[in-house]
Amino acid sequence: MPKYIGAIDQGTTSTRFLLFDENGVVVQYHQLEHRQYFPKPGWVEHDPDEIWTNTVRTIRETLQKAGISASEVAALGITNQRETVIPFDPATGEVYHKAIVWQDLRGTDIIDGLRTEVEESWLRERSGLLFSPYFSASKIKWMLDNVPGLREKAESGRCIFGTIDCFLTYKLTGQIVTDVTNASRYMLMNIGTLEWDDELCKLFDIPKRALPKIRPSIGEVYGKCTLFGSAIPVCGILGDQQAALFGQACFEPGEAKCTYGTGCFMLVNTGERLCLSRYGLISTVAFQVKGERPIYALEGSIAVAGSLVQWARDNLKLVEDAPQLSELAAQVPDSGGVYIVPAFAGLFAPYWRSDARGVIAGLTGYVNRSHICRAVLEATAFQAYDIFEAMEKDSGIALKALKVDGGLTNSAPLMEFQADLLGLPVIRPKVIETTALGAAYAAGLSIGIWQNRKNLSRYWKEQIRWTPGMEETVRSDKIALWRKAVSRTLGWTEKRD
Repeated sequence: MPKYIGAIDQGTTSTRFLLFDENGVVVQYHQLEHRQYFPKPGWVEHDPDEIWTNTVRTIRETLQKAGISASEVAALGITNQRETVIPFDPATGEVYHKAIVWQDLRGTDIIDGLRTEVEESWLRERSGLLFSPYFSASKIKWMLDNVPGLREKAESGRCIFGTIDCFLTYKLTGQIVTDVTNASRYMLMNIGTLEWDDELCKLFDIPKRALPKIRPSIGEVYGKCTLFGSAIPVCGILGDQQAALFGQACFEPGEAKCTYGTGCFMLVNTGERLCLSRYGLISTVAFQVKGERPIYALEGSIAVAGSLVQWARDNLKLVEDAPQLSELAAQVPDSGGVYIVPAFAGLFAPYWRSDARGVIAGLTGYVNRSHICRAVLEATAFQAYDIFEAMEKDSGIALKALKVDGGLTNSAPLMEFQADLLGLPVIRPKVIETTALGAAYAAGLSIGIWQNRKNLSRYWKEQIRWTPGMEETVRSDKIALWRKAVSRTLGWTEKRD
Protein backbone atom coordinates (compact mmCIF):
# COMPACT_ATOMS: atom_id res chain seq x y z
CA MET A 1 0.00 0.00 0.00
CA PRO A 2 1.24 3.54 -0.77
CA LYS A 3 2.37 5.16 2.46
CA TYR A 4 2.99 8.82 1.64
CA ILE A 5 0.56 11.73 1.33
CA GLY A 6 1.37 14.70 -0.87
CA ALA A 7 0.23 18.28 -0.28
CA ILE A 8 0.28 21.07 -2.85
CA ASP A 9 0.60 24.34 -0.92
CA GLN A 10 0.01 27.12 -3.43
CA GLY A 11 0.60 30.46 -1.72
CA THR A 12 0.73 34.15 -2.53
CA THR A 13 4.44 34.26 -3.27
CA SER A 14 5.39 30.64 -3.91
CA THR A 15 4.25 27.09 -4.59
CA ARG A 16 5.42 24.17 -2.49
CA PHE A 17 4.92 20.45 -2.57
CA LEU A 18 5.42 18.46 0.62
CA LEU A 19 5.44 14.74 1.28
CA PHE A 20 4.18 13.51 4.65
CA ASP A 21 4.36 10.05 6.16
CA GLU A 22 1.56 8.26 8.02
CA ASN A 23 2.57 10.04 11.26
CA GLY A 24 2.16 13.51 9.77
CA VAL A 25 5.93 14.10 9.56
CA VAL A 26 7.46 15.99 6.61
CA VAL A 27 9.59 13.62 4.53
CA GLN A 28 10.70 16.04 1.80
CA TYR A 29 9.59 19.22 0.02
CA HIS A 30 10.45 21.62 -2.78
CA GLN A 31 9.46 25.26 -3.21
CA LEU A 32 9.45 27.73 -6.11
CA GLU A 33 8.57 31.43 -6.08
CA HIS A 34 6.47 33.01 -8.82
CA ARG A 35 6.43 36.53 -10.20
CA GLN A 36 4.22 39.26 -8.77
CA TYR A 37 2.64 41.63 -11.30
CA PHE A 38 1.58 45.16 -10.29
CA PRO A 39 0.03 46.71 -13.44
CA LYS A 40 -1.44 49.68 -11.54
CA PRO A 41 -1.36 50.97 -7.95
CA GLY A 42 -3.48 48.63 -5.84
CA TRP A 43 -3.59 45.94 -8.55
CA VAL A 44 -1.89 42.56 -8.02
CA GLU A 45 -1.79 39.69 -10.52
CA HIS A 46 -0.20 36.25 -10.95
CA ASP A 47 0.41 34.18 -14.07
CA PRO A 48 -1.68 30.97 -13.74
CA ASP A 49 0.46 29.13 -16.28
CA GLU A 50 3.59 29.92 -14.26
CA ILE A 51 1.87 28.65 -11.11
CA TRP A 52 0.88 25.42 -12.88
CA THR A 53 4.40 24.91 -14.24
CA ASN A 54 5.85 25.48 -10.78
CA THR A 55 3.35 23.05 -9.27
CA VAL A 56 4.46 20.26 -11.61
CA ARG A 57 8.12 21.09 -11.00
CA THR A 58 7.77 21.07 -7.21
CA ILE A 59 6.07 17.67 -7.27
CA ARG A 60 8.72 16.20 -9.56
CA GLU A 61 11.63 17.70 -7.59
CA THR A 62 10.21 16.55 -4.24
CA LEU A 63 9.79 12.99 -5.44
CA GLN A 64 13.30 12.96 -6.86
CA LYS A 65 14.86 14.43 -3.70
CA ALA A 66 13.01 11.88 -1.55
CA GLY A 67 13.85 8.98 -3.85
CA ILE A 68 10.15 8.10 -3.97
CA SER A 69 8.11 7.05 -7.01
CA ALA A 70 4.64 8.39 -7.68
CA SER A 71 3.25 4.89 -7.05
CA GLU A 72 4.18 5.29 -3.37
CA VAL A 73 1.98 8.40 -2.99
CA ALA A 74 -1.45 7.44 -1.71
CA ALA A 75 -3.19 10.78 -2.27
CA LEU A 76 -2.76 14.46 -3.11
CA GLY A 77 -4.31 17.26 -1.07
CA ILE A 78 -4.49 20.90 -2.12
CA THR A 79 -4.33 24.07 -0.08
CA ASN A 80 -4.23 27.47 -1.68
CA GLN A 81 -4.25 31.23 -1.45
CA ARG A 82 -7.93 32.11 -1.26
CA GLU A 83 -10.03 34.74 -3.12
CA THR A 84 -7.49 34.84 -5.97
CA VAL A 85 -9.49 34.04 -9.09
CA ILE A 86 -8.70 32.82 -12.62
CA PRO A 87 -10.99 32.84 -15.71
CA PHE A 88 -10.33 29.81 -17.90
CA ASP A 89 -11.92 27.68 -20.61
CA PRO A 90 -13.29 24.45 -19.05
CA ALA A 91 -12.79 22.59 -22.34
CA THR A 92 -9.22 23.59 -23.18
CA GLY A 93 -7.79 25.16 -20.02
CA GLU A 94 -7.00 28.38 -21.89
CA VAL A 95 -6.54 31.23 -19.42
CA TYR A 96 -8.36 34.42 -20.43
CA HIS A 97 -6.73 36.83 -17.96
CA LYS A 98 -4.02 36.73 -15.33
CA ALA A 99 -5.14 35.67 -11.86
CA ILE A 100 -6.44 38.63 -9.86
CA VAL A 101 -4.92 38.22 -6.40
CA TRP A 102 -6.72 38.48 -3.06
CA GLN A 103 -4.78 41.66 -2.24
CA ASP A 104 -6.05 43.41 -5.40
CA LEU A 105 -8.24 46.51 -4.95
CA ARG A 106 -9.63 47.07 -8.45
CA GLY A 107 -13.09 46.02 -7.31
CA THR A 108 -13.34 48.89 -4.82
CA ASP A 109 -15.69 51.03 -6.96
CA ILE A 110 -17.93 48.02 -7.61
CA ILE A 111 -18.17 47.34 -3.88
CA ASP A 112 -18.80 51.01 -3.04
CA GLY A 113 -21.64 51.08 -5.57
CA LEU A 114 -23.29 47.98 -4.13
CA ARG A 115 -23.18 49.41 -0.63
CA THR A 116 -25.84 51.88 -1.74
CA GLU A 117 -28.09 49.10 -3.09
CA VAL A 118 -28.26 46.60 -0.23
CA GLU A 119 -27.71 46.59 3.51
CA GLU A 120 -24.48 45.03 4.71
CA SER A 121 -26.48 43.07 7.29
CA TRP A 122 -28.30 41.32 4.41
CA LEU A 123 -24.96 40.42 2.83
CA ARG A 124 -23.57 39.14 6.15
CA GLU A 125 -26.57 36.93 6.83
CA ARG A 126 -26.44 35.46 3.35
CA SER A 127 -22.70 35.04 2.80
CA GLY A 128 -21.09 35.51 6.22
CA LEU A 129 -18.94 38.25 4.69
CA LEU A 130 -18.70 42.03 4.62
CA PHE A 131 -18.51 44.35 1.63
CA SER A 132 -14.87 44.33 0.51
CA PRO A 133 -12.89 44.01 -2.75
CA TYR A 134 -10.89 41.35 -0.87
CA PHE A 135 -13.36 38.64 -1.86
CA SER A 136 -13.65 37.09 -5.32
CA ALA A 137 -17.02 38.43 -6.49
CA SER A 138 -15.93 41.99 -7.28
CA LYS A 139 -12.85 40.66 -9.10
CA ILE A 140 -15.08 38.44 -11.26
CA LYS A 141 -17.47 41.33 -11.90
CA TRP A 142 -14.56 43.55 -12.94
CA MET A 143 -13.33 40.95 -15.45
CA LEU A 144 -16.80 40.45 -16.89
CA ASP A 145 -17.11 44.20 -17.40
CA ASN A 146 -13.59 44.90 -18.66
CA VAL A 147 -12.19 41.88 -20.52
CA PRO A 148 -13.55 41.91 -24.11
CA GLY A 149 -15.71 38.90 -24.93
CA LEU A 150 -15.51 37.38 -21.45
CA ARG A 151 -19.15 37.90 -20.49
CA GLU A 152 -20.31 36.14 -23.64
CA LYS A 153 -17.99 33.23 -22.88
CA ALA A 154 -19.21 33.07 -19.25
CA GLU A 155 -22.87 33.08 -20.25
CA SER A 156 -22.34 30.39 -22.90
CA GLY A 157 -20.42 28.01 -20.61
CA ARG A 158 -16.99 28.67 -22.13
CA CYS A 159 -15.53 30.33 -19.03
CA ILE A 160 -15.15 29.20 -15.44
CA PHE A 161 -14.09 31.60 -12.70
CA GLY A 162 -12.07 29.38 -10.40
CA THR A 163 -9.98 30.02 -7.34
CA ILE A 164 -6.50 28.48 -7.37
CA ASP A 165 -7.72 25.15 -5.95
CA CYS A 166 -10.25 24.87 -8.79
CA PHE A 167 -7.63 25.65 -11.45
CA LEU A 168 -5.11 23.17 -10.07
CA THR A 169 -7.71 20.43 -9.64
CA TYR A 170 -8.78 20.95 -13.24
CA LYS A 171 -5.18 20.78 -14.49
CA LEU A 172 -4.57 17.63 -12.43
CA THR A 173 -7.83 15.78 -13.05
CA GLY A 174 -9.97 17.60 -15.62
CA GLN A 175 -12.72 18.17 -13.03
CA ILE A 176 -14.29 21.59 -12.38
CA VAL A 177 -14.80 21.74 -8.60
CA THR A 178 -14.03 23.88 -5.60
CA ASP A 179 -14.47 22.98 -1.95
CA VAL A 180 -16.77 24.70 0.54
CA THR A 181 -13.96 26.61 2.27
CA ASN A 182 -12.86 28.30 -0.94
CA ALA A 183 -16.43 28.76 -2.18
CA SER A 184 -17.26 30.59 1.05
CA ARG A 185 -14.75 33.29 0.00
CA TYR A 186 -16.40 34.17 -3.31
CA MET A 187 -19.15 36.29 -1.69
CA LEU A 188 -21.51 34.29 -3.91
CA MET A 189 -22.16 31.22 -1.74
CA ASN A 190 -25.01 31.00 0.75
CA ILE A 191 -23.20 30.32 4.04
CA GLY A 192 -26.14 28.28 5.33
CA THR A 193 -26.99 26.09 2.33
CA LEU A 194 -23.42 25.85 0.95
CA GLU A 195 -24.74 26.49 -2.58
CA TRP A 196 -24.26 29.34 -5.03
CA ASP A 197 -26.88 31.90 -4.10
CA ASP A 198 -29.22 33.24 -6.82
CA GLU A 199 -29.59 36.64 -5.19
CA LEU A 200 -25.86 37.13 -4.64
CA CYS A 201 -25.08 36.12 -8.22
CA LYS A 202 -27.77 38.54 -9.42
CA LEU A 203 -26.35 41.32 -7.24
CA PHE A 204 -22.94 40.98 -8.92
CA ASP A 205 -24.42 40.06 -12.33
CA ILE A 206 -22.40 36.83 -12.47
CA PRO A 207 -23.83 33.77 -14.30
CA LYS A 208 -23.96 30.71 -12.05
CA ARG A 209 -22.90 28.45 -14.90
CA ALA A 210 -19.51 30.23 -14.84
CA LEU A 211 -18.85 28.92 -11.31
CA PRO A 212 -17.42 25.51 -10.33
CA LYS A 213 -19.33 22.79 -8.48
CA ILE A 214 -19.08 23.09 -4.70
CA ARG A 215 -17.89 19.92 -2.98
CA PRO A 216 -17.01 18.88 0.61
CA SER A 217 -13.42 19.46 1.75
CA ILE A 218 -12.90 15.90 2.91
CA GLY A 219 -14.27 12.47 2.09
CA GLU A 220 -14.44 12.18 -1.67
CA VAL A 221 -12.03 11.74 -4.58
CA TYR A 222 -12.44 14.66 -6.99
CA GLY A 223 -10.45 12.86 -9.70
CA LYS A 224 -7.10 11.22 -10.34
CA CYS A 225 -3.80 12.73 -11.42
CA THR A 226 -1.81 10.69 -13.93
CA LEU A 227 1.01 13.16 -14.57
CA PHE A 228 3.72 11.03 -13.02
CA GLY A 229 2.91 7.56 -14.28
CA SER A 230 0.53 6.58 -11.49
CA ALA A 231 -3.13 7.40 -10.93
CA ILE A 232 -2.95 9.39 -7.69
CA PRO A 233 -6.29 10.38 -6.08
CA VAL A 234 -6.81 14.12 -5.58
CA CYS A 235 -9.05 14.09 -2.56
CA GLY A 236 -8.68 16.90 -0.04
CA ILE A 237 -9.06 20.65 -0.57
CA LEU A 238 -8.91 23.39 2.06
CA GLY A 239 -8.25 27.11 1.67
CA ASP A 240 -4.91 27.94 3.25
CA GLN A 241 -6.17 29.39 6.53
CA GLN A 242 -8.73 26.65 7.06
CA ALA A 243 -5.98 24.14 6.28
CA ALA A 244 -3.79 25.69 8.97
CA LEU A 245 -6.69 25.47 11.46
CA PHE A 246 -7.08 21.80 10.53
CA GLY A 247 -3.35 21.15 10.65
CA GLN A 248 -3.20 22.72 14.13
CA ALA A 249 -5.80 20.14 15.23
CA CYS A 250 -8.29 22.88 16.17
CA PHE A 251 -11.16 20.45 15.81
CA GLU A 252 -13.27 21.57 18.78
CA PRO A 253 -15.29 24.78 19.27
CA GLY A 254 -13.23 27.48 20.99
CA GLU A 255 -9.87 26.35 19.61
CA ALA A 256 -8.04 29.07 17.71
CA LYS A 257 -4.95 29.52 15.57
CA CYS A 258 -3.14 32.44 13.98
CA THR A 259 -0.97 32.12 10.88
CA TYR A 260 1.76 34.72 10.44
CA GLY A 261 2.62 34.67 6.76
CA THR A 262 2.40 37.24 3.97
CA GLY A 263 -0.75 38.33 5.71
CA CYS A 264 -1.94 37.33 9.16
CA PHE A 265 -5.07 35.26 9.68
CA MET A 266 -6.73 34.28 12.94
CA LEU A 267 -9.54 31.72 13.06
CA VAL A 268 -11.57 30.25 15.89
CA ASN A 269 -13.60 27.08 15.46
CA THR A 270 -17.29 27.72 16.32
CA GLY A 271 -18.42 24.15 15.58
CA GLU A 272 -21.71 23.60 13.77
CA ARG A 273 -22.86 27.00 15.03
CA LEU A 274 -22.80 29.70 12.35
CA CYS A 275 -21.76 32.78 14.31
CA LEU A 276 -22.39 36.07 12.49
CA SER A 277 -20.02 38.82 13.56
CA ARG A 278 -20.99 42.16 15.07
CA TYR A 279 -17.41 43.37 15.47
CA GLY A 280 -15.88 43.33 12.01
CA LEU A 281 -14.99 39.66 11.60
CA ILE A 282 -16.29 37.32 8.92
CA SER A 283 -17.96 33.94 9.13
CA THR A 284 -16.47 31.19 7.01
CA VAL A 285 -16.63 27.44 6.55
CA ALA A 286 -13.78 25.81 8.48
CA PHE A 287 -14.24 22.43 6.77
CA GLN A 288 -16.86 19.89 5.80
CA VAL A 289 -16.58 16.11 5.79
CA LYS A 290 -18.77 14.44 3.18
CA GLY A 291 -22.08 13.40 4.72
CA GLU A 292 -21.62 15.62 7.79
CA ARG A 293 -22.76 19.10 8.73
CA PRO A 294 -20.22 21.85 8.03
CA ILE A 295 -17.95 23.17 10.76
CA TYR A 296 -17.79 26.97 10.85
CA ALA A 297 -15.24 29.50 12.02
CA LEU A 298 -14.92 33.19 12.75
CA GLU A 299 -12.00 34.79 10.97
CA GLY A 300 -10.04 37.99 11.10
CA SER A 301 -7.77 38.80 8.16
CA ILE A 302 -4.76 41.13 8.08
CA ALA A 303 -3.43 42.07 4.65
CA VAL A 304 0.14 42.99 5.61
CA ALA A 305 2.27 41.01 8.08
CA GLY A 306 5.27 39.16 6.67
CA SER A 307 5.07 41.41 3.62
CA LEU A 308 5.85 44.35 5.93
CA VAL A 309 9.14 42.66 6.80
CA GLN A 310 9.81 42.20 3.09
CA TRP A 311 8.99 45.88 2.50
CA ALA A 312 11.42 46.95 5.23
CA ARG A 313 14.06 44.72 3.63
CA ASP A 314 13.50 45.46 -0.06
CA ASN A 315 12.06 48.99 -0.17
CA LEU A 316 13.65 50.65 2.87
CA LYS A 317 16.85 48.53 2.77
CA LEU A 318 16.79 48.43 6.58
CA VAL A 319 18.08 44.86 6.73
CA GLU A 320 19.41 42.13 4.48
CA ASP A 321 16.97 39.45 5.62
CA ALA A 322 14.17 38.69 8.08
CA PRO A 323 16.41 37.12 10.76
CA GLN A 324 18.50 40.29 10.88
CA LEU A 325 15.38 42.39 11.43
CA SER A 326 14.40 40.19 14.37
CA GLU A 327 17.94 40.37 15.80
CA LEU A 328 17.93 44.18 15.64
CA ALA A 329 14.47 44.31 17.22
CA ALA A 330 15.74 42.18 20.11
CA GLN A 331 18.45 44.75 20.89
CA VAL A 332 15.93 47.28 22.26
CA PRO A 333 13.27 46.79 24.97
CA ASP A 334 10.54 48.54 23.01
CA SER A 335 9.86 50.47 19.81
CA GLY A 336 10.90 53.82 21.24
CA GLY A 337 7.36 55.13 20.84
CA VAL A 338 7.15 54.28 17.12
CA TYR A 339 3.97 52.73 15.69
CA ILE A 340 3.68 51.46 12.13
CA VAL A 341 0.24 50.83 10.64
CA PRO A 342 0.84 49.00 7.34
CA ALA A 343 -2.38 49.93 5.55
CA PHE A 344 -0.74 49.57 2.14
CA ALA A 345 -3.98 48.36 0.57
CA GLY A 346 -6.43 49.60 3.17
CA LEU A 347 -7.21 47.87 6.46
CA PHE A 348 -8.89 44.49 6.72
CA ALA A 349 -10.50 43.14 9.91
CA PRO A 350 -11.91 44.50 12.08
CA TYR A 351 -11.90 47.91 10.34
CA TRP A 352 -12.57 47.08 6.66
CA ARG A 353 -11.44 50.47 5.42
CA SER A 354 -10.13 50.50 1.85
CA ASP A 355 -9.60 54.28 2.19
CA ALA A 356 -6.83 53.80 4.77
CA ARG A 357 -3.14 54.11 3.91
CA GLY A 358 -0.06 53.32 5.96
CA VAL A 359 1.61 55.58 8.51
CA ILE A 360 4.71 55.61 10.69
CA ALA A 361 3.84 57.57 13.82
CA GLY A 362 5.72 58.64 16.94
CA LEU A 363 9.11 59.39 15.36
CA THR A 364 11.60 61.33 17.48
CA GLY A 365 15.34 61.96 17.30
CA TYR A 366 15.82 59.18 19.84
CA VAL A 367 14.63 56.49 17.42
CA ASN A 368 17.19 54.29 15.64
CA ARG A 369 17.10 51.40 13.19
CA SER A 370 16.45 48.82 15.92
CA HIS A 371 13.36 50.71 17.09
CA ILE A 372 11.99 50.79 13.55
CA CYS A 373 12.63 47.06 13.18
CA ARG A 374 10.81 46.36 16.42
CA ALA A 375 7.88 48.55 15.32
CA VAL A 376 7.68 46.52 12.09
CA LEU A 377 7.20 43.33 14.13
CA GLU A 378 4.89 44.91 16.70
CA ALA A 379 2.58 46.11 13.92
CA THR A 380 1.55 42.51 13.25
CA ALA A 381 1.02 41.78 16.94
CA PHE A 382 -1.21 44.85 17.36
CA GLN A 383 -3.29 43.90 14.33
CA ALA A 384 -3.69 40.37 15.69
CA TYR A 385 -4.76 41.81 19.05
CA ASP A 386 -7.56 43.79 17.39
CA ILE A 387 -8.87 40.60 15.81
CA PHE A 388 -8.51 38.58 18.99
CA GLU A 389 -10.55 41.12 20.96
CA ALA A 390 -13.35 41.08 18.35
CA MET A 391 -13.26 37.28 18.26
CA GLU A 392 -13.89 36.92 21.98
CA LYS A 393 -16.75 39.44 21.83
CA ASP A 394 -18.41 37.74 18.86
CA SER A 395 -18.04 34.11 19.90
CA GLY A 396 -18.62 34.57 23.61
CA ILE A 397 -15.65 32.24 24.06
CA ALA A 398 -12.81 33.22 26.39
CA LEU A 399 -9.82 31.79 24.56
CA LYS A 400 -7.25 30.13 26.80
CA ALA A 401 -4.32 29.98 24.39
CA LEU A 402 -3.44 30.78 20.79
CA LYS A 403 -1.77 28.24 18.52
CA VAL A 404 0.52 29.92 16.00
CA ASP A 405 2.30 29.01 12.79
CA GLY A 406 3.89 30.64 9.77
CA GLY A 407 7.31 32.12 9.01
CA LEU A 408 7.06 35.07 11.41
CA THR A 409 6.76 32.72 14.39
CA ASN A 410 10.55 32.33 14.06
CA SER A 411 10.81 35.83 15.54
CA ALA A 412 11.02 35.53 19.33
CA PRO A 413 10.54 39.30 19.89
CA LEU A 414 7.29 39.19 17.93
CA MET A 415 5.93 36.11 19.68
CA GLU A 416 6.90 37.41 23.14
CA PHE A 417 5.18 40.72 22.39
CA GLN A 418 2.13 38.90 21.05
CA ALA A 419 1.77 36.93 24.28
CA ASP A 420 2.12 40.18 26.26
CA LEU A 421 -0.60 41.93 24.25
CA LEU A 422 -3.04 39.02 24.39
CA GLY A 423 -2.35 38.21 28.01
CA LEU A 424 -2.29 34.47 27.35
CA PRO A 425 0.11 31.77 26.13
CA VAL A 426 1.15 31.69 22.49
CA ILE A 427 2.09 28.14 21.40
CA ARG A 428 3.98 26.92 18.34
CA PRO A 429 3.81 23.22 17.40
CA LYS A 430 6.71 20.97 16.47
CA VAL A 431 5.41 20.63 12.90
CA ILE A 432 5.16 24.23 11.72
CA GLU A 433 4.09 23.35 8.16
CA THR A 434 0.51 23.38 9.40
CA THR A 435 -1.10 24.62 6.19
CA ALA A 436 0.31 21.80 4.08
CA LEU A 437 -0.25 19.37 6.95
CA GLY A 438 -3.95 20.30 7.02
CA ALA A 439 -4.25 19.48 3.31
CA ALA A 440 -2.41 16.19 3.86
CA TYR A 441 -4.75 15.34 6.74
CA ALA A 442 -7.77 16.08 4.53
CA ALA A 443 -6.43 13.82 1.78
CA GLY A 444 -5.46 11.04 4.18
CA LEU A 445 -8.85 11.07 5.89
CA SER A 446 -10.55 10.93 2.49
CA ILE A 447 -8.93 7.59 1.57
CA GLY A 448 -8.84 6.02 5.03
CA ILE A 449 -5.19 6.43 6.01
CA TRP A 450 -6.57 8.05 9.16
CA GLN A 451 -9.99 7.07 10.43
CA ASN A 452 -11.13 10.24 12.17
CA ARG A 453 -10.02 13.59 13.56
CA LYS A 454 -9.43 12.12 17.00
CA ASN A 455 -6.67 9.96 15.49
CA LEU A 456 -5.00 13.11 14.18
CA SER A 457 -5.10 15.04 17.45
CA ARG A 458 -2.43 12.85 18.99
CA TYR A 459 0.09 13.96 16.35
CA TRP A 460 -0.03 17.59 17.49
CA LYS A 461 2.90 18.33 19.81
CA GLU A 462 3.98 21.61 21.40
CA GLN A 463 7.45 22.89 20.53
CA ILE A 464 7.65 26.24 22.31
CA ARG A 465 5.39 28.39 24.47
CA TRP A 466 5.61 32.14 25.07
CA THR A 467 3.86 33.44 28.20
CA PRO A 468 2.80 37.02 29.01
CA GLY A 469 4.87 39.17 31.33
CA MET A 470 3.91 42.78 30.57
CA GLU A 471 2.36 45.00 33.24
CA GLU A 472 -1.28 45.83 32.56
CA THR A 473 -0.74 49.61 32.60
CA VAL A 474 2.04 49.35 30.02
CA ARG A 475 -0.11 47.07 27.87
CA SER A 476 -3.09 49.44 28.02
CA ASP A 477 -0.98 52.46 27.10
CA LYS A 478 0.52 50.70 24.09
CA ILE A 479 -2.90 49.59 22.82
CA ALA A 480 -4.26 53.13 23.20
CA LEU A 481 -1.37 54.59 21.17
CA TRP A 482 -1.78 51.89 18.53
CA ARG A 483 -5.42 52.82 18.07
CA LYS A 484 -4.47 56.47 17.87
CA ALA A 485 -2.05 55.60 15.08
CA VAL A 486 -4.76 53.58 13.28
CA SER A 487 -7.08 56.59 13.40
CA ARG A 488 -4.47 58.61 11.47
CA THR A 489 -4.67 56.20 8.50
CA LEU A 490 -8.41 56.47 7.91
CA GLY A 491 -9.90 58.52 5.10
CA TRP A 492 -6.53 59.07 3.46
CA THR A 493 -7.75 58.43 -0.09
CA GLU A 494 -10.99 60.38 0.25
CA LYS A 495 -11.33 63.14 -2.32
CA ARG A 496 -11.39 66.61 -0.87
CA ASP A 497 -12.52 69.94 -2.34
